[in-house]
Amino acid sequence: MDDLQFGTRDKRGNWAPNKPLNIAPFWEGKWGQMKHFVIDYFWPWNLFHMAVTLAYWGLLIQPNLAAFQDFNLMWTLILYAVNAGGIFVMYGSVELFYYVKRKQGTRFKYNAKFPSENPSDVFWFKSQNLDNFLRSFFVAIPIWTLIQVLFLWCFTNGIHAFGWLNWQDSWLWLAVLTLLVPAIHEVHFFCIHWLIHQQPLYKWIHSVHHNSINPSPWSSMSMHWVEATAFHAEILWHLLIPSNPIVALFQMNSTAYGAINGHIGFEKLELDGEGAKTLDSHAYAHYLHHKYFEVNYGGEGLVPLDKWFGTWHDGSKAADEQMKARFRAKKEKLKAKQAKATPAA
Repeated sequence: MDDLQFGTRDKRGNWAPNKPLNIAPFWEGKWGQMKHFVIDYFWPWNLFHMAVTLAYWGLLIQPNLAAFQDFNLMWTLILYAVNAGGIFVMYGSVELFYYVKRKQGTRFKYNAKFPSENPSDVFWFKSQNLDNFLRSFFVAIPIWTLIQVLFLWCFTNGIHAFGWLNWQDSWLWLAVLTLLVPAIHEVHFFCIHWLIHQQPLYKWIHSVHHNSINPSPWSSMSMHWVEATAFHAEILWHLLIPSNPIVALFQMNSTAYGAINGHIGFEKLELDGEGAKTLDSHAYAHYLHHKYFEVNYGGEGLVPLDKWFGTWHDGSKAADEQMKARFRAKKEKLKAKQAKATPAA
């Protein structure tokens, strides 16, 4: 497939889509775009996360609920093995085919370089791939598992601010809540993400993740342990919201498995040799965040907090100019503050 039908490539070989990013159409009254939006909302990613959630619940958790009434080391290790295995298969498949075998080369790849081509001292063993892999499997996934175990302990012991709901009596609200899971994620992620971009939290915590300026699948959960805790703690909102454990697990799985979306590094993944079948990654908004750091703290605009707070970047030249103007204003404000703090000679 010719990626130049959909975007442009600069002198360095970096690719960018022709169309700017858009927030969810209902915020701007673009009702004619709703059909496309609804299809993208469900297919394929949210349906995949729900299928994974139902597999977790039906095959692993529900048949063994009694085991989670106490903190059980064996079941904690089983959950870790399942979580790590699922991530290894999902993230590893994208890594293998598109970063190791490079089956589509740099077609639709935002950054023309591959992480393995740029060793750096900021990474363990000077390798982004190895650093990101180790941080994911020995920091982020263990923390995800421990929060999952804590949540299941709360559920099996009846701990909830308002009491757990069942589908028979509360199916309408739970269906609505399921649809709101991605919105809850965007709000939670925006808040914690903006916070850890402030100093000194950025230097101490979030800089670990941002070492991967050119992200790849293994970058998705490569985090400092504090960030990983805040990131995966999103499920704990369901101890305050009237909810059901399946919906809560959908929240957690779409956060963990869905972290890859912003770090795939390609606009489209070609699923066959000719590019006739492709999968949209929805990675561009977060790629721009890795590129420019102080834009797109949230998601793709389902809840457009970046738009409302002036940190939205849609990939256009106009957005570039707005971003540069904001950076200049911030720099001038800092200079004025420093000048005021410096006593006259």
